[in-house]
Amino acid sequence: MDYRFNAGSAPLLVSMPHVGTDIPDDIAAGMAPCAQARADTDWHLEQLYGFAQELGASTLAARWSRYVIDLNRPPENTNLYPGQDTTGLCPVDTFAREPLYQPGRAPDAAEVQRRLAAYWQPYHDCLRTELSRLLARHGRVVLWEAHSIASVVPRFFEGKLPDLNFGTADGASCDGTLTELVTNLARAGERFTVAVNGRFKGGHITRRYGNPAGGVHAIQLEMCQSTYMNESFPFDYRPDLAAQVQPVLRDMLQAAAGWARP
Repeated sequence: MDYRFNAGSAPLLVSMPHVGTDIPDDIAAGMAPCAQARADTDWHLEQLYGFAQELGASTLAARWSRYVIDLNRPPENTNLYPGQDTTGLCPVDTFAREPLYQPGRAPDAAEVQRRLAAYWQPYHDCLRTELSRLLARHGRVVLWEAHSIASVVPRFFEGKLPDLNFGTADGASCDGTLTELVTNLARAGERFTVAVNGRFKGGHITRRYGNPAGGVHAIQLEMCQSTYMNESFPFDYRPDLAAQVQPVLRDMLQAAAGWARP
């Protein structure tokens, strides 16, 4: 199976497109040693969001590493942040600009198309099908795009990233009342720093599937990994840190599901 999926009953789908760590043997054979660390994975999000199914949420988590193909990039590989540096649909380097492939082994156009069909499309087919099911059942659904990233990545932003970064494509993918609801919960207690439509405005999934007029409200949360894990290899999960942020995540998801119910 190309993903891990659980169908829930609430009008809420939690998508985790960057948690995958598997790399097919034929692709791994052409990669550089640095690829084995999978450093740019959204580590441990399935564990961090382990409570989601208790809330009745559907969950969808990638199997394949973003080094194989990035499920949160458009199939035509357009830059989601024009003028800013990003990695592509089939990344050729890491966030630290280390080459991912041995010389002459980077994927060509035909290989990119093969990976789109084999690894990208199944995830999106499942995502689309589940959104349609939940929409038919409830009339309104929240798509929660769960992501995480190292708190300091000079390639993409200066200094340290805020702890919790919400993206709604500058308001186009999600009703403003829902955005306000969840971000107010994120700010409660003043434990975590929060940004809305800052450096991260939502990737392809948020922008493609978010359609408030059609009843689908998509919001991306890009979390600093320092809020729940060690950011250096071997990227250990930190239950002591996670215990501080999980109640906030639970409150936000519970509120989002409640907001979407008729």
